[in-house]
Amino acid sequence: MPVLTSLEPLRVVEGGRLWLHGDGFPQPESSADIVTIGGVPARIAFSAPDRLAVVVPPGLDGGDTPVKVAWIPGATLYARVGGLLATGLHQVDNPVFGPDGALYVTYSGTRGQEARVSIFRISSTGAREPFVHGLVNPTSMAFGPDGRLYVSSRFEGRVYRVFDDGQYEVMASDLGVACGLAFGPDGGLYVGDRAGTIFRIDPKGGTRTFASVPSSVAAFHLAMGPDGALYVSAPTLASYDSVRRIDQSGKVETLDVPFGRPQGLAFDASGVLHVVEALAGSSGVYALRPGSPRELVVAGGTLVGLAFGPRGQLVVASNESVYTFPADVAAGFSRTSVA
Repeated sequence: MPVLTSLEPLRVVEGGRLWLHGDGFPQPESSADIVTIGGVPARIAFSAPDRLAVVVPPGLDGGDTPVKVAWIPGATLYARVGGLLATGLHQVDNPVFGPDGALYVTYSGTRGQEARVSIFRISSTGAREPFVHGLVNPTSMAFGPDGRLYVSSRFEGRVYRVFDDGQYEVMASDLGVACGLAFGPDGGLYVGDRAGTIFRIDPKGGTRTFASVPSSVAAFHLAMGPDGALYVSAPTLASYDSVRRIDQSGKVETLDVPFGRPQGLAFDASGVLHVVEALAGSSGVYALRPGSPRELVVAGGTLVGLAFGPRGQLVVASNESVYTFPADVAAGFSRTSVA
């Protein structure tokens, strides 16, 4: 008799692969209507006697959502589906939370494209408003010690400082294909050039080369760790890449955890590093806890970035949309009901 025991991961957004674990699963003759999520059929992507992978369908409401299998009508497991916060965007890196609790997202556009709105601001109530206009290819964002938003332009090789009214000024230039941004504990701003140079800009505007890493085919993503080290991810032409840790002297260390097309990365409030893996068809967010294997905590179709909010909420971004999970959902969230 088939048995359904658990789901992995417990947080998902549309297009992600949700794994159902159990025993005695029969080989399905088709993928139609065998598994439903929130009452909506989910296509089966993989099948074995002890597990199934299904693709999360679009259009689901956010929140705890029942997952049912036709073979086991008396059992229900619940997945947490991310609530759609905004769409019609173009993210190439993490969204960022500001000191006001609002979320800032981009419409980055194709190379050289000047979109009507470059950056949107989403309030804590979910209202979206245009914030910055006319900035070409906004790529990565970070808030500085001064409470201002800083934005890189990969097209212009610049970093801009944005004021409260959405106006901006050049903070630094001649930075190559400027991508990832992260502030250090001393107020220095680190900028990742896609060619492989990590620049450091001091609070007075002086720029120097901080470290060198292999070049990227897409973008650089930076995060400052609680240990004062800079963490860098960037996809190359290799099948797998690793996150790099750069200490304050500029020494580069490669973490022994492989990722297929690593993208955005961020630390949660407890200091755990989270990395987006952007493999086609199976992208997700992984938590890297010391001494433990990497753990898949969110599955999505085409994820590129993430951010942790001031109230502990988690936001994940695809190229076009941003989804939110409330703070009360831990990685170990689970609930099973048997009728």
